[in-house]
Amino acid sequence: MKIGLVGFPGSGKTTVFNALTGLSAGTGFHAARGKTNLGTVKVPDDRVVALAQLFHPKKTTLAEITFCDVAAVAAHGQSLDDQTLAAMREVDALCQVVRGFAGAAGEPPAPVAEARNLEDEINLADLIIIEKRLERLKREKSKSTEVPLMETLKAALEVGTPLRCVEGLAPDAWALLAGYRFLTAKPLLLVLNVPESEAASPPPADLAAHAAAIGLGLVVLAGQVEMDIAQMPHEDQKEFAASLGLSEPAIGRFIHAAYTLIDLISFLTAGEDECRSWPIRRGLTAPKAAAKIHSDIERGFIRAEVVRWEDLVHFGSEAKCREAGRLRSEGKEYVVQDGDVINFRFNV
Repeated sequence: MKIGLVGFPGSGKTTVFNALTGLSAGTGFHAARGKTNLGTVKVPDDRVVALAQLFHPKKTTLAEITFCDVAAVAAHGQSLDDQTLAAMREVDALCQVVRGFAGAAGEPPAPVAEARNLEDEINLADLIIIEKRLERLKREKSKSTEVPLMETLKAALEVGTPLRCVEGLAPDAWALLAGYRFLTAKPLLLVLNVPESEAASPPPADLAAHAAAIGLGLVVLAGQVEMDIAQMPHEDQKEFAASLGLSEPAIGRFIHAAYTLIDLISFLTAGEDECRSWPIRRGLTAPKAAAKIHSDIERGFIRAEVVRWEDLVHFGSEAKCREAGRLRSEGKEYVVQDGDVINFRFNV
């Protein structure tokens, strides 16, 4: 999964990038101008750790998230340029960092205004694409079902409704739209970057209401202190975060929010060769989940042998889980659940 961090100058976007990745990318407008930073992090998963302690595998593999710190090249009142828009289209989800602290000149934060500003910009970018596509379809006198679909999307954007909030579209309609990489169809997570004194405070009510109204995730982070935490030895990070009243360091809280927003879950595989987590969209059937490992498994799918990770750790082996009635065989219609440990049986 690739998440693009965006934000207006002064929001502390690159500081948040460093807090999430543990890197030390240069901060400040001049350091970040025109530059895109990349960082990949492992998704913490205690379930994989517990399974690895049971199986002692040759390899332990956690899911990964790549963060793309998209260059901040626009200020308030300026349109996003083509380079920034193109970078935003390349990611699976967007994260906007909004300022929750006094600015360099002492100006108070205005996080709702910042969030609306970006939303307006990406609404406009999508609307331009749709209008150009409709012009071409009408010029060609097309009778394609794409015409009413595009008109529906155009009407939504014209009243400020992001495409992620458009209801009633069939899965094949979304499949048709995938190639356009519409920005307002992407999941969008807001990060409110606050001073250390507000690290454990809830978000302002107006920002929370705005996020809820248009389907956004929302996380509060104190970017500067979280950046310091991320660069500490791993064993010290949780203790220091706890001293600030935080449940865990920034990366853990961010990932929980991102997985919820994108509706991701993880199934697990375990054995002496490897223990691994596999992130998938919620609602996938067993064969579709198997395709995450390899397309051959989906094509030759016979059945899925499923056990809950807690049961496997408790009983100590698949054989004992089977004896206890906790390991079961599931067919093609089984919907994979978060925390399932699965062994796929298939024909080569």
